[in-house]
Amino acid sequence: MKPVPFICCLVLTLAVITESYAQKFNLLVGTYTRPGKSEGIYVYEFDASTGKAAYKNKAAGLTNPSYLALSENQKFVYAVNEAGPGKGAVSAFGFDKESGALNLLNQVPSNGDGPCYVSTDRAGKHVFVANYSGGSFSALPILPDGSLGNAIQTVVYKSNGAGKGQQEKPHAHSTVLSPDDTYLYVSDLGNDQIMTYHYTATSPLPLIAIDSTKLPAGSGPRHLTFHPNKKFAYSVQELTCDVFAYNYKKGRLSFLQNISGLPEAYNGRKWAADIHVSPDGKFLYSSNRDDANDIAIFSIQKNGKLVSVGRQSTSGKAPRNFVIDPTGNYLLTANQDSDSIIVFKRDKKTGLLTNTGEKLDVGSPVCLKFGQL
Repeated sequence: MKPVPFICCLVLTLAVITESYAQKFNLLVGTYTRPGKSEGIYVYEFDASTGKAAYKNKAAGLTNPSYLALSENQKFVYAVNEAGPGKGAVSAFGFDKESGALNLLNQVPSNGDGPCYVSTDRAGKHVFVANYSGGSFSALPILPDGSLGNAIQTVVYKSNGAGKGQQEKPHAHSTVLSPDDTYLYVSDLGNDQIMTYHYTATSPLPLIAIDSTKLPAGSGPRHLTFHPNKKFAYSVQELTCDVFAYNYKKGRLSFLQNISGLPEAYNGRKWAADIHVSPDGKFLYSSNRDDANDIAIFSIQKNGKLVSVGRQSTSGKAPRNFVIDPTGNYLLTANQDSDSIIVFKRDKKTGLLTNTGEKLDVGSPVCLKFGQL
């Protein structure tokens, strides 16, 4: 038997190390600090080959850094700060992906009350924040050092006069960019509409309204997500737990399907939260909070329509947010009212979930984001 050349062994060893390293990611956790047990933003190292997470670092002394956005180059993190009337803000952090350290760069007003969602374009030019209580959203410029400038464009919605209770006034709940960063979609829960804006990063006023997608009264659109093939979009309705499927082309959303995220016999509170498509584009998941506290699982057909294939208890209360790791191996739920993050193994063939027994104890987790190591 001929000996294996040293160079071949070295190449194979490096390949194994590289593959192992590629399975590890940073997991960032946004939380509520008032009231609650949390101190701020937490960073873990997540191993997508085992489903285990290890604590790395945290940014403490922050006020309700609930929702997060990570820059495309992994150097900056942006967080909304949900505070009292007139105190809503967005914070910018320098991020060391190796150590997980977060260095506060600055904090600027969100230009509206109750900021609840933040996103950023891939070019690192702007941050977009949805102000839930204020019924508005703002575009903030990103400065060369990653810090934020004051809002350069704010859109305040007016009530359509038809809603009651949670829909008595506008509630902007998310600011989601299209896959090519050409359009921004703002879901207004209060007015049952998804507004579409054309986005030009180099313009003094980067957003121009071009379309409005109406939903049935009482729906409450909350979050929007796109299919990896860029042909379909899906919206979860907070007040009905329905999922709306759309054909997506050149910024336009064309209705495709409406399907419930709840079992037929369900008669508890309807309170949906989050929605995501698996990296392979085969399955869609949506979360339902109290009283359901579960994840609805759908198979995505070739035409973009959904078929319900199962559901999974989140083993906690109020799954405010969840995330699928970049490899598609695991789904993690942030159970806000039970101070826990639960790790589920994904069956890539069926889409079904299995509780791994792995649990992170984090006070009031609200947002989970993965980043590269």
